[in-house]
Amino acid sequence: MDKTALRSLLSVRRAAIAPESHGLTRPTRQGRRARGLSQAQVDQILHRAPDTYGRLESGRYPNPPLGLLQDVARLFRMDEQEWMALWRYALGQDPPHPLDARSGTELPGVWRTLLEGFAHPAYITDRSWNVLAGNAPLAAMFPDRRVPANTMRWMALDPGARRMLTDWAEAWAPVLLPQLRVALAAVPEDPVLRRIEREVLDDPVAGPVYASSGASVHLDGAVRPLHHAELGPGWVTMCAAQPLASPGSRLVLMHFEPGARRGPARLPALRTAPEA
Repeated sequence: MDKTALRSLLSVRRAAIAPESHGLTRPTRQGRRARGLSQAQVDQILHRAPDTYGRLESGRYPNPPLGLLQDVARLFRMDEQEWMALWRYALGQDPPHPLDARSGTELPGVWRTLLEGFAHPAYITDRSWNVLAGNAPLAAMFPDRRVPANTMRWMALDPGARRMLTDWAEAWAPVLLPQLRVALAAVPEDPVLRRIEREVLDDPVAGPVYASSGASVHLDGAVRPLHHAELGPGWVTMCAAQPLASPGSRLVLMHFEPGARRGPARLPALRTAPEA
């Protein structure tokens, strides 16, 4: 527990909430009106025992429960980054799920502008693998430059994908399909993911692979064979990251090397230089 950081985060967010917005009066302190909610008012709004919130803010509450952290975060209108910070400061771990059930479904529009600046194929999906935006080099990879609306459904089920993703059954499916299972474990109520799972289970090719799939190995950093619509056969290196403001979404960058045979070995890993 980082008591100093926890106190700073909570006190700042508490001061930003007007008591009047909850039908309360602003507390006074030494003859002047204090900013935001008082600690006692937080307990009152959340229907908690006296000093419950005070113990949390001061770091005197070991192992605070999920329900309390969630109620406080929503009362204080925290974003996903603040929600993650709250968990790390209070419990030393990441939260088990996003604060907002809609998290991972949208991103600021500036991401589209940034994608257009990449020379390599790049795209962003939401938590359900719906493509939110992609750039021109990405479109060039596909026949007729038609980027699929959902990359998971396309990779798992589309006959065109099984031709484009060379050696689909051995090089792609065993790594790809377990990721659907992991995503559903994180957001089991997601209707898009559930529909894709049903389609996969009904598919005579993908279904058995999915049913027997083991642990997920993310494609980040993986090198796989791929037939580029304009450049022909080659090898694509997948690099994936997650925008911090939208847990579950993905930024995927790809480096394509033409050639029937796999190109040179991977580049050296990026590491911090040792101190002199």
